[in-house]
Amino acid sequence: MSLDEPARGNPELRVVVADDHPIWRDAVERDLAAAGLVVVGVAGDGEKAVRVCRATAPDVLVCDLQMPGLTGVEVTRAVAGSTKVLVLSASGEQADVLEAVKAGATGYLVKSASAAELVDAVRRTAAGDAVFTPGLAGLVLGEYRRTAADDAAPKLTPRETEVLRLVAKGLTARQVAERLVLSHRTVENHVQNTLSKLALHNRAQLVRYAVERGLAD
Repeated sequence: MSLDEPARGNPELRVVVADDHPIWRDAVERDLAAAGLVVVGVAGDGEKAVRVCRATAPDVLVCDLQMPGLTGVEVTRAVAGSTKVLVLSASGEQADVLEAVKAGATGYLVKSASAAELVDAVRRTAAGDAVFTPGLAGLVLGEYRRTAADDAAPKLTPRETEVLRLVAKGLTARQVAERLVLSHRTVENHVQNTLSKLALHNRAQLVRYAVERGLAD
């Protein structure tokens, strides 16, 4: 059977392998086959990876990040709705991991993983588990917690945010009023509304809040 063609038979799990390095791609295919998984197709570039996935409907796509044509992230984004994606990359950089997960990858494994770890990751990915190389799971969880906290934070109006930025820079209410061409009372109302929304008690806490969120340049 050509590795570019769908496999026949009754597979336990159907897998597509996408990597632009033939030796590495063949090694992954052999490791998966030895464990009883069936590679239904392979690809050496991103565009072909998408085509093969659409033609074979695998349970899991094992995909490198850096490939000619479409990147692994772009491939993930294209197939993640119908195929679970396990990224297998040489990179363990935070930005690469988060970008892959945001694109829809279910798991992320670095290429230093053993054959047993790879097979286990493919099986768990097929089952819908979030699978990551040790050390990367905490990174992803921390990012999602931060994002969730930002999403849950009270929403300030554009004007309240503008007033907050100026107060955090050390301007008094009167100076803010002059800068924004507002009345002193209006500025004070914006400050009080912001304190109430954020459950803060004074301007020192307000300034700290602004600094922590990068609002005080």
